[in-house]
Amino acid sequence: MDLILVLVTYDVSTMDAEGQRRLRNVSKICQNYGQRVQNSVFECIVDATQFAVLKMKLADEIDQNQDSLRFYQLGNNYKNKVEHIGVKESLDLEGPLIL
Repeated sequence: MDLILVLVTYDVSTMDAEGQRRLRNVSKICQNYGQRVQNSVFECIVDATQFAVLKMKLADEIDQNQDSLRFYQLGNNYKNKVEHIGVKESLDLEGPLIL
């Protein structure tokens, strides 16, 4: 099954306790699928099924009248599509996990 890189961005209103809860939950869901690269931006390497589940979970969590989600599908040739400058170098999500 082909893996694709999806950039997930979100903006969750935190004007009340419910919004703060939604923000924490959105972040936790994204952490289960990828790595945080900016405050509200995650890089997720997923297959088609995982991507569908991720979108469903996030859509169920947000308040669509106050919050927003954006998904950028960079495809399976993502290593040539992402350029990084500055601090906080990203991890190789497909590399070995060293503890």
